[in-house]
Amino acid sequence: MIHIFQRYSAPLTLAMAALLGGCVSQPKPLYHWSGYQEQVYEHFKKESGPEQQIAALEASLQEARARDETPAPGFHAHLGMLYAEIGKADQVRQQFETEKALFPESAPYMDFLIRNAEK
Repeated sequence: MIHIFQRYSAPLTLAMAALLGGCVSQPKPLYHWSGYQEQVYEHFKKESGPEQQIAALEASLQEARARDETPAPGFHAHLGMLYAEIGKADQVRQQFETEKALFPESAPYMDFLIRNAEK
């Protein structure tokens, strides 16, 4: 009996570890990326206008809020640049300030963009 246990203990242990490893939940993502990368790509391809890109990013932002996730770095800055293209200065400043609040390391660049947007 002990011989049988010794013979099958290693494969049994591996099978149990694999089974239990599959039960571990995945960690929550650090940032909400849904739609952001696609809209940046669309912006550079110029296949859709700023209004369509703003609508897509605003929808993605609502999704992030519903999931209690933080938008990816640059999300609000990009949204601010799109608002600048259509002349919504109040939205531009709001998006740049939000980017600064979420990512303090972006403050010098956001301050630069705010100064230029106000001119």
